[in-house]
Amino acid sequence: MVIKTIERFTSKTETTLDDELIAIIKPALSWLILIAGFWIVKEILAAEIGPNLIQTINRTLNLIVVFIVAYVVYRASSIFGQIIANVALHTETELDELLRPLMPKIFQSTAIIVIAIKASEIFLGQSAAALVGLLGGAGITLGLLLKDIVYDWFCTVIVYSDNLYREGDWVGIVGVPGFVQIMKIGFRTTTLHVYQWGSILKMPNSKMIGGIVENWSQNPGSELKWGINLQLKIDGISSKKTARICDTIKEATQSIEGLSKEVIVRFSNIENNARVIKIVVFVNNENLYFDVEKNLNLAILEILENEGIDFLYVDLRTEPEKFKQQSEKAANN
Repeated sequence: MVIKTIERFTSKTETTLDDELIAIIKPALSWLILIAGFWIVKEILAAEIGPNLIQTINRTLNLIVVFIVAYVVYRASSIFGQIIANVALHTETELDELLRPLMPKIFQSTAIIVIAIKASEIFLGQSAAALVGLLGGAGITLGLLLKDIVYDWFCTVIVYSDNLYREGDWVGIVGVPGFVQIMKIGFRTTTLHVYQWGSILKMPNSKMIGGIVENWSQNPGSELKWGINLQLKIDGISSKKTARICDTIKEATQSIEGLSKEVIVRFSNIENNARVIKIVVFVNNENLYFDVEKNLNLAILEILENEGIDFLYVDLRTEPEKFKQQSEKAANN
């Protein structure tokens, strides 16, 4: 009657998880009803059986009940995990997808721990408290040994909650040369593809949040903007030529494919005898970044050649005698 009542209720739902759960609970419920029958018989015959046998029967029935409940929890752990994941884990990030596979393991571990403690309590009596204390001390010791791993687990939650990076993002990481792509975010480590070397690097999540991660895939606006910064130092040119070079460079950037319209070309300062021109452009197509970098440098070289500038830097030496001695010594070697 109980099973049929539950089945009528679950038949109205759209999901099949409750039906799978009923299929697991049905045999366990039959066993529990049988145990309840034994308990009633034990209560009726308590005066005839005696206190010692009553105590043994109570312990045995308690152990069987705990074993049945733990068995149901263990068998239905995947269903419970999926139900909780569907109900509770609704975040805007991929954190729920990372935690979803862990939910069944949590229920399975809980069932095993509960039945172990209950069995020790039944068979060991008062010494069960000592067993629990021993397990607690072992847990603390194990926690100290695995504290770095546990810390990495919590750092994974920070990565997702603060949206530091996502799989597929291009980032820059202090200590890692060049561009790095996020391949996979694990529960303890992040798998990185180092583009410069074509290698795979696994970085603990604690180091990822402890260092500086420069995310190139997250843009302040709707348009992709990957910056290229250049600095020209040109000696001995007039103010008119400096202004003309700045205007020509700005015009040349408009014809380079993959560049944003936002271009900064400015004559920033005079350094010794050099006129310092700073150039900032933004690439709006990640696939054209290196092509844009090449075409921009070639365009600047062409402009300087047209202006008759063959060099960008002059090394002024103030000790000609010392330089002459070094040159002669190098020639002799």
